[in-house]
Amino acid sequence: MSAQPEPSFGDGRRVRFGLGGVDPVTSSPSPDPAEAVPDAGPEPVDWDRLPEPVRARIAESAATALGELPAADVPARLRRFVRFAPAKRAKLASGPMLRELSESHAFRASVVAWWDEHRTGELEVAADDGLTAAAAAVLRGVPEAPQIVADAARVGETSELRAELDAALSRVDKLTAELERLRGELTEARAQTRVAGAEREHEYQQLRRRVSEQGARLRAAAEAQAAAEEAAETARAVATAQLAKAAAEVERERARAETERERADRAAAEVLAARQAAREARQADEVRLALLLDTVGGAVEGLRRELGVTGGGPRPGDLVAGASVLRRGAAVESQAALDAVLAVPALHLVVDGYNVSKTGYPELPLADQRSRLVGQLAALAARTGAEITVVFDGAGVVTAPPRGSRGLRVLFSDPGVLADDVIRSIVAAEPEGRPVLVATADRAVVASVRKCGAYAVPSAVLLTRLGRP
Repeated sequence: MSAQPEPSFGDGRRVRFGLGGVDPVTSSPSPDPAEAVPDAGPEPVDWDRLPEPVRARIAESAATALGELPAADVPARLRRFVRFAPAKRAKLASGPMLRELSESHAFRASVVAWWDEHRTGELEVAADDGLTAAAAAVLRGVPEAPQIVADAARVGETSELRAELDAALSRVDKLTAELERLRGELTEARAQTRVAGAEREHEYQQLRRRVSEQGARLRAAAEAQAAAEEAAETARAVATAQLAKAAAEVERERARAETERERADRAAAEVLAARQAAREARQADEVRLALLLDTVGGAVEGLRRELGVTGGGPRPGDLVAGASVLRRGAAVESQAALDAVLAVPALHLVVDGYNVSKTGYPELPLADQRSRLVGQLAALAARTGAEITVVFDGAGVVTAPPRGSRGLRVLFSDPGVLADDVIRSIVAAEPEGRPVLVATADRAVVASVRKCGAYAVPSAVLLTRLGRP
């Protein structure tokens, strides 16, 4: 390996790194040991007042050696930093390591011995660095360590000042160039300002001429506007008078038209009311007459059947024990009695819709229940010729209701009205003498319709009859 130059300071001294430690060398020949003057001892190093760069270099050297030292040579308060990387160890354990190096000669000797054994070549290569020389002098405790540290500090300060000077000169060069650029831009801006000023002066003169022309036109327009406003005011006054006169005339015509319309509306309402009353009276008379004829025809037919035997006495079938003729207002409890009532001429069968459908097929949705019951009642009306009215509760019906067929009427109660009340109203509206049969399992409905003379059949009995062909 080629010889490395030894670091030197301003006073001509150099520092040699080797296994024996730092050896300051001067340019003068070594004195004779016999004539050497006894040394008063090395000046101690103040660790707390070391320059920060020297402290950092000592911490880096100790951090590198700390990870390689035997466990017995590592102080107790530094053992927790051994597992750190050297860079992290130098950053986090700098204070504890410097304090241990200043207080423990054994730890400092271990660090120096490790460097002498493993990194001597590196120290010699780095000897040109004054910080490394100062760190080595402090660690080895050489007599010239304070002076070497001071020289390193001065060299560092000189380097920093030189760097700051270079940076300042560089900034001066940049500022000079920037100043020249700004001067050029200022000159160009002044030229542009002169050109723009001339252009603005020309535009200003043109605008003055235009403003003068526009002022003349504006005065003429103002005079014309004043004349037009005067004429408009006169026309507005005339139009206002005419409008007031026309509005009064229109108001009189409107009042006259309102009076005539009210008279016409009253006359039309009276005519409609008279026609409606006549129509309702005629329809009621026709219904009563038809029902009376049907009742009379049914009674005559019944009398014929009862009196058809020659001689006028009772027939053998009338004398059979255990049977009786149904009375109006009676309960129909059997299929035979239901068939007998359905055979009565002009019979009106009123069905409590949901009461019957929920008794027969409660598992179906309400819409399907209505459709199925209406179909069965339509078939019954076709077979018997009886008038059938089925009444459903109208609340909650959201789909199209089923339509009735010939002889079958499908009704839905209005909102807030129960189907039971509609059934009572139908029974009460029937003329005296017409047979009415109500199909329901509601005891309150049964009691009320029987008081009005109607027959009552349970829902289960009617369902059994509907299931038969």
